[in-house]
Amino acid sequence: MRLPENDSESALSVTLADVSEAGPSTTSNLSNGYNGVVKENGYSAYTNGNGKMGGVDGLKAEKQKMSVSRVSLPGTTLYDDSYVDREEFIRLVIQSLRDVGYIESAATLEAESGYTMETSDVSRFRECILNGDWTAAGEVLSRLGFSEQEGLWDAKFLISQQKYLELLEAGRTTTALQVLREELAPLSTDPDVLHSLSSLLMCRDTDDLRQASGWDGVEGTSRRKLLVNLQRYIPSSVMIPQRRFASLLDHARDYQRTRCLYHNIPLDAHNFTLYADHVCDKDHFPRITTAILEVHTDEVWNLQWSHSGSYLATASKDKSAVVWRIDLDAHPQTREYRPVHILRDHPYPVGYVAWSLDDSVLLTSSENYIKMWNTRTGSCIRTLDSHHDVVSALVWLPDGSGFISGGLDRKIILWDADGKQRDSWGRTPIRVTDLAITPDFTKLVAVGMYDVPTPPPPTPTATGDGANAGSAAPAIASPPKEFRLAVWDLSTKQLETFERMEGELTSVKISDDSRYALINRAPEKLAGEIHLWEISTGLTVRKYTGHQHQKHVLRSCFGGVDENFVASGSEDGNVYIWHRETAMLLEKLEGHGSGSVNSVVWNPRNERMFATCSDDHTVRIWEAPIALSITNADVGEFAHDYDGAGKGKGKDRETWSLDGHPGATSYGGLVGTSRSL
Repeated sequence: MRLPENDSESALSVTLADVSEAGPSTTSNLSNGYNGVVKENGYSAYTNGNGKMGGVDGLKAEKQKMSVSRVSLPGTTLYDDSYVDREEFIRLVIQSLRDVGYIESAATLEAESGYTMETSDVSRFRECILNGDWTAAGEVLSRLGFSEQEGLWDAKFLISQQKYLELLEAGRTTTALQVLREELAPLSTDPDVLHSLSSLLMCRDTDDLRQASGWDGVEGTSRRKLLVNLQRYIPSSVMIPQRRFASLLDHARDYQRTRCLYHNIPLDAHNFTLYADHVCDKDHFPRITTAILEVHTDEVWNLQWSHSGSYLATASKDKSAVVWRIDLDAHPQTREYRPVHILRDHPYPVGYVAWSLDDSVLLTSSENYIKMWNTRTGSCIRTLDSHHDVVSALVWLPDGSGFISGGLDRKIILWDADGKQRDSWGRTPIRVTDLAITPDFTKLVAVGMYDVPTPPPPTPTATGDGANAGSAAPAIASPPKEFRLAVWDLSTKQLETFERMEGELTSVKISDDSRYALINRAPEKLAGEIHLWEISTGLTVRKYTGHQHQKHVLRSCFGGVDENFVASGSEDGNVYIWHRETAMLLEKLEGHGSGSVNSVVWNPRNERMFATCSDDHTVRIWEAPIALSITNADVGEFAHDYDGAGKGKGKDRETWSLDGHPGATSYGGLVGTSRSL
């Protein structure tokens, strides 16, 4: 958009005081977070460090009386070899300058370039919406370049809807009803929407109205939100989307983050720069064993960090669970790992552990039994035996009000926080091998085995010569098994998805945004696969391969900053880690002995730490090499010499036996300190 030429002046000269101000592109107060801007009639008092400030007597700053020559440049792109349109770029720069408070600089750029950020109609439209001048807003709206009549109707409907709600809020019910009949009804083709709006006439008061409509009123952000919604229907070349330049920079940052394979540090204003592309050092990625925890005397099947990240619970075939205390604030070379509780009172091997939200209760499963433990005292609070087969999954509700158990007996049971049965899903169609609840508290996702119904065998029929007479009935084969993924609505317990998947399904984890499920599969003839499954669409969007998984229960996890990684154990004794976005295998970590690495869990407080457990009876803590980069003076007597693989000679460490006494075992490599209780 070009500025109009001034007939009384040279075509190459524009006076700043004569340039109309289109106003900010955002609907928030003019402030960039560091300086306040007070706008009065154009270019007045501001605090961005370059202009004149009004004095203590409240006098306004004088307008600049300088002429700016308009620059004429060849071509239409920003550079000769660029695809960026110059006019679009300049208009976005003008918008950004206004957004952060550089009002005079924006006006200078408009004058020098000859481009305006937006027309007077757009400025007028924004002003009408924010001031609630609905009649004028409707008149201007039709002049904003709609290419489709349907988009114009939708925009008018949004404006009339805001008008209707504000009239209800003001108690003008009769006028609101008139708007509903004469404006909203002709514009809407959805009777459900009109019914919902008409029901608001029955609201008792303003608070009831706001709650029923999900609307925060005139004094809230409703008008600003309306502008954002209207932007979808107005051509972006006419009305630039708010903070567009910042959005482009956000997109660039997100793209760089997804392309950074080892990204494992938070991207914020302190570590993200526009001057260079973002690349994370591999040393921020956990791939070095810093501790080996040896207490269990048999295979370690499961483990889970407490929500504080300071405790680790491990479950073993040796019929025990161990609660470890982790000194997170200490350096890895001096950090202590202490078994604060060894929970032995299990009749069978322990297969699952789960922490309550406040970390005060630990659940363990042993065959069909569930035990609740006080994590402060190590005493058993209660034993639950409502299941009749192996309890394969335990998960606490996101609000901490209770937990859910699932088992091979086809039962899913809801318990309260005290261990009293609250509800049940009845007999489910699958023998549950694992389950999870979405963090948004809406879905329950389970995986398990499904027995396919088999038709009855055909009845033998006799032939004319009696050849089949007396022949034995064919043997009845056992029903074939399938493996299914099931999704229930938590509030109604309605089964929404029941999908067949090839291969045994051994675990499921849900992403923090409640959008994806991470599912371990053990195909019969192929190597293992982990599927990233989108809950809303039922589609597999990523597959992670390379590890060995055919016969054991393996549990994977999300990990790192923004859950950028997927980690899993393997039947070959190694730990595999993939880049979540690209599914590229990043690391194959060796260190565990023979047998499977059964489970991997990422520390919830330290994105550079995770733990693994194995059939070799041990638990390993893995951390980033950069965490070990301290001087000998810092390390003191715990100094180590490291080679490229992270191996080194350390002081002898004590290992713990199940009777609670330290043994005499010592081990090299990077290990944690174990001391007597």
